[in-house]
Amino acid sequence: MSTATEQTVSPVANHARSGNKVKAKTGKGSSVDNNKMNFKTSMRRNWVLYLMLLPAAAFIVLFAYVPMYGLQLAFRDYDPLKGITGGKFVGFKYFQQFFDSPQFWDIMRNTVFISLGTLILGFFAPIILALLINQISSAKTKGFVQTITYMPHFISTVVIVSMINVFLDPNTGMIGKLFPNTILMENPNAFAPIYWISEVWQHCGWNCIIYLAALSAVDTSLYEAAKMDGAGRLQLIRHVDLPTIMPTCVVLLIMNMGSVLAVGFEKVWLMQNALNMPSSEVIATFTFRTGIQGFQFSYGAAIGLFNTIINFIFVVSANYISKRVSNTSIF
Repeated sequence: MSTATEQTVSPVANHARSGNKVKAKTGKGSSVDNNKMNFKTSMRRNWVLYLMLLPAAAFIVLFAYVPMYGLQLAFRDYDPLKGITGGKFVGFKYFQQFFDSPQFWDIMRNTVFISLGTLILGFFAPIILALLINQISSAKTKGFVQTITYMPHFISTVVIVSMINVFLDPNTGMIGKLFPNTILMENPNAFAPIYWISEVWQHCGWNCIIYLAALSAVDTSLYEAAKMDGAGRLQLIRHVDLPTIMPTCVVLLIMNMGSVLAVGFEKVWLMQNALNMPSSEVIATFTFRTGIQGFQFSYGAAIGLFNTIINFIFVVSANYISKRVSNTSIF
């Protein structure tokens, strides 16, 4: 009896085992097929959204990826008659030339100093402003304050620098009159603070919008419960508002780390003069001065590539640290 049962069950069991083996072998392929089907289904259902995404994707490919073809200039002796690929391959010659330059450490110090100050002040100022605006109970007053604070963001860099020169003029400027014996725009020690303050004033209101959007998602019942427990305004900010916007803060900080060495060229270039040059010469202006004005295109490409690689390392490092510490990352 048992033998007959085993003979009857064994073909079924063998068939099941063989089926499991086939599934195990084809599991990876079926997963790929399912992903393809899901993508096709998503394309069919959301084709309008993908169509709206197409111009942005084309813009990024055209202006961010296609120009990467020219990165080989950093490793070649560029000859205008031979084109980008016609020059002699020289390896890391121009990188070494930049590292051996007597201006290298001064340029790096100025760039890091200005960038870190802008990063720190530009990170905390919008958070503080958003927390303060969020405490305003009147909707009209809140909207008015928010509008006034983000309007400077739309002023062009040229106008901003012109306003700085007018305000800091020692004879007619409302701020310059406070320093009668000093022309602040010609003082190397004043260049970085002027740059930081003007950057925060111009972009603080605009950058706080994303934090206000995060704060608007807070459940009002949390505020009511905290007030019933006797929480004051500072305690509400500490225990309700800050935990809400913390993931947003981390993501924005990681993204901003990619611009540690990318000081805005236009503003620094317009604020520069012969007297503040020791504190205002940064990588961006040095690249323009040597690469474009000095017709050293390969040298300028090497400096720009070095700057990009350093920024990329900062982004990856900040993302890794954030992922290990707070489990929040962008990739």
